[in-house]
Amino acid sequence: MTDTERTAAPRERPAPAAGTRGRPRLRGIGGGLLWAGGILLLALSVAVAVTIGPARISVVDVWSAVASHLGIGEARLSPIRAGIIWNLRMPRTLLAAVCGAGLAVCGTVMQSLLRNPLADPFVLGVSSGASTGAVLVVVLGVGGGAVSLSAGAFIGALCSFALVMLLSHTLGGSTDRVVLSGVAAMQLFSALTSFVVMTAADAEQTRGVLFWLLGSLGGVGWTDVWLCSAVLAVTLLICLGHARTLDAFAFGQDAAAALGVHVGRTRTVLLCTTALLTAALVSSAGAIGFVGLVLPHAARALAGSGHRRLLPVTALAGAVFLVWADTLARTVLDPQEVPVGVVTALIGVPAFVLVLYRTRRAT
Repeated sequence: MTDTERTAAPRERPAPAAGTRGRPRLRGIGGGLLWAGGILLLALSVAVAVTIGPARISVVDVWSAVASHLGIGEARLSPIRAGIIWNLRMPRTLLAAVCGAGLAVCGTVMQSLLRNPLADPFVLGVSSGASTGAVLVVVLGVGGGAVSLSAGAFIGALCSFALVMLLSHTLGGSTDRVVLSGVAAMQLFSALTSFVVMTAADAEQTRGVLFWLLGSLGGVGWTDVWLCSAVLAVTLLICLGHARTLDAFAFGQDAAAALGVHVGRTRTVLLCTTALLTAALVSSAGAIGFVGLVLPHAARALAGSGHRRLLPVTALAGAVFLVWADTLARTVLDPQEVPVGVVTALIGVPAFVLVLYRTRRAT
């Protein structure tokens, strides 16, 4: 086995099952209170985050603008303030919540399927493929103006995932082969992106592309929110429907097969589902790292390893985290904006080191 394989291959030790010792088991009112608290915290985070910015806006103003657009109240704000809330800050904040929830859910599912605590939504090369698709559209003008940056990123992400699945299937289809195929695709599309940027992009295009590649929620609209929310809802329902199957994967593929799980089909369905969600999120917000890597571990500390409880808690934790990360990104150097991926990396790297340390102690 090569050094790369030793790094990427998952440990063959069974992961702790739901309700194992040292992990709280959320049943009945305990789990309900945690979810209700998470929903309340998310709602408050969104309401407060919308008020933060150059224009002074209160939570009451936010409620007034939202109520007037929903037809349950009268507008008491000037058109300018109402536009700032409804057309600028609200869609951006809600998309941050959706992206955080989606990336965290994808990370949880992939860590369970691949039995690798260091797996994240971008391990399948989806992010690198999306970056290449976006660069081809912006720099080379692929599509002749008929294809937007988001559409190009989505198509690139799907191409990268298709390549990963083809490679892993050719190499045998085991979990370590999926990870290694993802690493190969990631390097390939990253190289293509760098080549196009270095040889064909001018200074302005390079700056814009690099800013998007690091993750940016600026300029998003309600269309992005509705599209990503719909894909997230479908993905979450599918993953919740496979919650018991994901629990079985914690003990390895052989144990899951012995319990009646169709390992190959289930893994393909869940990997395709999470890849589609990641592609949709990356096409709208760029590559935002560390959310899907770190948040699942934090959620397991609260909810245990049972995926029926873990998935909703992870989604709420990821949503709250990215709402505040994006708020920090757009205000810390005001009027200049920092890519949100930079903020999540600065927060996620220490947490990533902690995960590595805990993994080393457990071996």
